[in-house]
Amino acid sequence: MTQTVLILGATGRFGRNAKVAFRNAGWSVRAFDRKTQDLRQSAEGVDVIVNAWNPPYPDWARLVSKLHQQVVSVASDTGATVMIPGNVYVFGERTPGPWSGATPHMAQNPLGRIRVEMEEAYRKSTVRTIVLRAGDFIDTCASGNWFDQILIKHLSRGQLIYPGQPDIPHAWAYLPDLTRAAVALAEIRDSVPRFCDVPYPGYTLTGADLAQSLSRVLGHEIRVKQMNWWPLYMARPFWRLAPHLIEMRYLWDLPHSLDGTFFDHLIDGFEQTELDEAIRSAIPESNQPRSHPNVAVGA
Repeated sequence: MTQTVLILGATGRFGRNAKVAFRNAGWSVRAFDRKTQDLRQSAEGVDVIVNAWNPPYPDWARLVSKLHQQVVSVASDTGATVMIPGNVYVFGERTPGPWSGATPHMAQNPLGRIRVEMEEAYRKSTVRTIVLRAGDFIDTCASGNWFDQILIKHLSRGQLIYPGQPDIPHAWAYLPDLTRAAVALAEIRDSVPRFCDVPYPGYTLTGADLAQSLSRVLGHEIRVKQMNWWPLYMARPFWRLAPHLIEMRYLWDLPHSLDGTFFDHLIDGFEQTELDEAIRSAIPESNQPRSHPNVAVGA
């Protein structure tokens, strides 16, 4: 029998990729429109709710708890499993890694505390919940994330603009892989703990690693240039987003990775996309190397 998933935030980064992954796996997919649809009606008969709602940072304090309370209420009544794309904010800047499902959630900053409290609401509920936790996203198109908005903004100049020290490891996840993993977990949801915290290992990369991959993909050297944070500090009085970006700056200076032991135990043999292939798909066509039509390849 075909299984049904309801995706909240279906036009966002995770939600858009999740629609593709679930459809490719044979699921019936419903995309929820918060402006025009009723959540309780939309969730009738669904097996899994993917809660990929992610308001802008300045609205987290006002909206995150309220939105997730609605989901907890509906899932409690329908019996649907809730899947949440988790992040690494919950650990805080003083928690040593690598981070696993057993790592304490010690964040003290505002955005980190909001995520801690949101996850605790699911943990304390009766809702079957899977948190698929990952680092920063690598997407297949420009979607307003760190990778496409900052890091590869000046590829045409041969530069990777990096927000931290280029030798510090940082956690990344390629969204088509991450959402394939979400499908795999959804399909074994009844055999995992009622509240299941699953770190996704993804790629652990330094800025230098990313520059090397970009150099291989593009066929010419990409140099690392450190990002200048001062414009963000200057913008704080009049740009609502700036204080929150600065608040999370520590993640670029804190070496971190996600422990994939539990993930590998649950999903044996999961194959991740090769890094260079993922990077290639995330680069705009205008930056891709051009082939010459008169040159025969493989002749």
